[in-house]
Amino acid sequence: MKRFLCLLLVLCLTGCAKVPEQKQYTATFLTLFDTVTTVVGKAATEEEFQAKAQIVRDTLETYHQLFDIYNDYEGITNLKTVNDQAGIAPVKVDGQIIALLRDCKAYYEATGGMVNAAMGSVLFLWHKARNHGFNDPANAALPDADALQEAAQHTDFSKVIIDEEASTVYLEDPDMRLDVGAIAKGWAAQRVSETAPEGLLISVGGNVCATGPKDSQGTPWVVGVQDPKGGDAYLHTLYLTKGSIVTSGDYQRAYMVDGQLYHHIIDPHTLYPGTLWRAVTVVCEDSGLADALSTALFLLPQADGQALLDKCGAQAMWVAADGSIAYSPGFSAFIRT
Repeated sequence: MKRFLCLLLVLCLTGCAKVPEQKQYTATFLTLFDTVTTVVGKAATEEEFQAKAQIVRDTLETYHQLFDIYNDYEGITNLKTVNDQAGIAPVKVDGQIIALLRDCKAYYEATGGMVNAAMGSVLFLWHKARNHGFNDPANAALPDADALQEAAQHTDFSKVIIDEEASTVYLEDPDMRLDVGAIAKGWAAQRVSETAPEGLLISVGGNVCATGPKDSQGTPWVVGVQDPKGGDAYLHTLYLTKGSIVTSGDYQRAYMVDGQLYHHIIDPHTLYPGTLWRAVTVVCEDSGLADALSTALFLLPQADGQALLDKCGAQAMWVAADGSIAYSPGFSAFIRT
């Protein structure tokens, strides 16, 4: 009888033990992918949350260094190394670079070449002109048109030779350069989210990825979609439980030349910034795919974009230059306000 009462007492104490109250915390990092990274989640203590956020940050930093095309890092072979060896020799790389470029090839084919990681020679000219415009606005200028046309001759993705067995990448064209800026942030966020604890919201420069609902009751996250006109206003707030929301817009990384704004999303056909839309927001299970789709849809007419969404099982919202908004058929399911 004593043993039964002791067991009953233990069970009672265990069942009645107070579960630590969880609070929501936020961590912000400023050095990854040249943008702001934010991690939001709940934990019993701030120390517990910061430990989770630090793992996310450290993993993202690894991807940042591997996919960097501008800087060298001691002991790391990255995409800059691959670019530096264009036309010279294959480069043995980390398996994550192989995986990224394999997906880049798939996105290139799926979008009819609208998302092309081999467009680095063209994008570099815009990057150089944009930085000059930021630093010296009075003398801001467009890239030389002839130089753009010449660079465009070196963007054939079939000349990116990926040897998965040997884990090497070789650019056959010595004037080709890789630039994975249209994909890397979303792709890295997706990889991180696959191993991160449930219940985190990870934003890498606006590439938002949820690893699960924000609490054990299944409460969805609420993600704001910025109004391209600026300010703090949102066009919509969206529900997100698991998956990704990515926006591409003409208000990001733009500079002014002769009173006209030039953004960073370059149409591979015209070699100039796309003009069809002000912003495109994509909701998709995979953040890497969402990143690629938001770029492609920004450069495509709506009908072509919808056909691509149907093929990929994603939803989108388009914002036109006049402020009018169009939606894919299933997008309304995500709208909160």
